[in-house]
Amino acid sequence: MDAIKISEKVYWVGAIDWNIRDFHGYSTLRGTTYNAYLILGPKPTLIDTVKEAFHDEMMSRIKSVINPSDIKIIISNHAEMDHSGSLPKCVREIKPQEIYTSTLGLKHIDLQLHENMNIKTVKTGDSVDIGGDKITFYESRMLHWPDSMVSFLESEGILFSNDIFGMHFATNKIFDDEVPEHEWIYEAVKYYSNIIMPYSDIALKFLDFVKTSGLLAKVKIIAPDHGLIWRKNPARMVELYARFAAQKPGNKALVVYDTMWGSTGKLAEQVADGLTQEGVRVKLMSLHNAHRSDVATELLDAGAIILGSPVINSALFPSLGDILFYLRGLKKKYLVGAAFGSYGWAGAPIDELTKYLEDMKVEIVCPALKVCFVPTEKDLRAALDLGRAVGARLTEKLK
Repeated sequence: MDAIKISEKVYWVGAIDWNIRDFHGYSTLRGTTYNAYLILGPKPTLIDTVKEAFHDEMMSRIKSVINPSDIKIIISNHAEMDHSGSLPKCVREIKPQEIYTSTLGLKHIDLQLHENMNIKTVKTGDSVDIGGDKITFYESRMLHWPDSMVSFLESEGILFSNDIFGMHFATNKIFDDEVPEHEWIYEAVKYYSNIIMPYSDIALKFLDFVKTSGLLAKVKIIAPDHGLIWRKNPARMVELYARFAAQKPGNKALVVYDTMWGSTGKLAEQVADGLTQEGVRVKLMSLHNAHRSDVATELLDAGAIILGSPVINSALFPSLGDILFYLRGLKKKYLVGAAFGSYGWAGAPIDELTKYLEDMKVEIVCPALKVCFVPTEKDLRAALDLGRAVGARLTEKLK
């Protein structure tokens, strides 16, 4: 397998994982890449490694350019195992003179890999001479791990951004000008929504830092650790991240529900109709077939979320528990919402939906709608009215 040239000095030597379909709870239907980069020069340098199972693929690409033993420096921008998993094998095969990571990166590598690799630590503003060239480091803590950092190759203007500006998207065409935007944009939104969204305030501060420090003006290529490399228009991803991180609510509502015998489903359709009557764009998402990570993706530009559940064993339906647990951790801001559901003899669990929404800092527009067994015409009208109330509140907020 051959390396792919990025610039005069830099090659992509990563791996393509065509078959992965789940990445710690988020569906990766388009697979992913584990991007690693080789910088040539007096001190050849490897930026990040790959998931352990893909070590041989990475080494094959490196060998297409140089003898791996010629590599003098390894830099680990992020200790998560999809980037550091093959680090011990690399160290044994390459025997580099120096290995660098952040202070917390060293801690996390030690705790995960349990090997003494004589790693040196760096912090924001530190630089490493790679033989007539320089790499400068900038910590990007909590984007998305405490150890995260980015590395900037001064002479080539390449920002090795680890998990920032990435996406899970398997492709052998690795540049942004080789793949139409309509093919990757959903995956970019999905990645941000499921990985970076909880840290949006930190992302805004980081974006402000790279702009005010002058770093962004020097960047010619953004090379993340997953997905496409941004060489034609790196500013596009920066613009997208600024928009994503702002979490500006849109004129869009999600109606997320599950149903056993169809009653909650009938209510959901009426709620959606009520939202529509208020001029709100609706995404009706049944948890029978909508994955939690796709709900999170749709939530990024939404302004409202309405949850519906049947009751089973005097509790919420399991799929609602799953989605609520997941969404709460993503900390989406600026939402309005409400809850509804059908029950047989215990309606109290539907009120728990409202409590979960309150925990998520969602503004509750009206009390939960609880319908015993199959909804009557009156109940269906109440569901429609609930949708209209949420739609009206969202429209008011957006003015």
